[in-house]
Amino acid sequence: MFEFQQFIAFIIGLTIMTMGFWLMIFLISFVLYWATGGAIDLMKEKKAKKNA
Repeated sequence: MFEFQQFIAFIIGLTIMTMGFWLMIFLISFVLYWATGGAIDLMKEKKAKKNA
């Protein structure tokens, strides 16, 4: 059915794709966390400037 080299290549390719997927999920969540924190900080600054 499959030769050993094809099986190893498939496993390596699957591993690289899985690592890339989880890295993408991590980076997207980090960027969303950073953007949300920045937006909240900006709103707090505007509110403080308005109250002053």
